[in-house]
Amino acid sequence: VQLVESGGGLVEPGGSLTLSCEVSGFTLDYLHIGWFRQAPGKGREGVASINKSGGVTNYADSVKDRFIISRDNAKNTVLLQMNSLKIEDTGVYYCLAVRYGYAGLRTAVESQAKWSGDSGSWGQGTQVTVSP
Repeated sequence: VQLVESGGGLVEPGGSLTLSCEVSGFTLDYLHIGWFRQAPGKGREGVASINKSGGVTNYADSVKDRFIISRDNAKNTVLLQMNSLKIEDTGVYYCLAVRYGYAGLRTAVESQAKWSGDSGSWGQGTQVTVSP
């Protein structure tokens, strides 16, 4: 599985960005997807996840009501729409594809913790900088 993130950039506080995670090498229909971020000097933490059908989404409390995760399996793409951005949202954003075990992904996101699973595929990340 290969994942490529895009859409990052520099934005002022209160602004919006939409990140894209394009999946190839495997059918997206069979993959659960999570978005993680890593701020400077900190570990990689979960922020949002979506199960393979798209019927279940989960968010970290810090981004709830501001971020929206969605997927288009026909386009092999998962989006993360980020609104009302804050300085503390700054970091490198990564998408993670997991074939089994959505519960573990949900736990990492809702706990805003690192991924502890023993499998999964990561993208290379895209930088998001929120600054006045």
